Amino acid sequence: MTDTPEYFPSRLDRLELGVLGLAERQSNTQQQLDLLTDNVNRVLARSAILDDVLLELRDSHEIHQRNFEEHQRNFQEHQRTTNAALQSLEAILLQLTRNHSLYAIA
Repeated sequence: MTDTPEYFPSRLDRLELGVLGLAERQSNTQQQLDLLTDNVNRVLARSAILDDVLLELRDSHEIHQRNFEEHQRNFQEHQRTTNAALQSLEAILLQLTRNHSLYAIA
């Protein structure tokens, strides 16, 4: 040993304590890093799932939008054909009414 009194730790003891403290801090840091890595992996996995869901929602929205536009065109065409049919019926009714009036006078 050295010439120092017993209550003073030797340089080797101090170094050993320092190394033990450093090893403990390194272990704590590793645990924190492992937790952080786990959290990051969970977040990335959830992000990937959400990205897939968003892509499916966008695709579904586009399909619904196209279907809506097609239904809207079909409705407008149906309205045009219905109006044309009503106009034809109105013309026929007017013609029948005129013809009936002519027969009633004669």
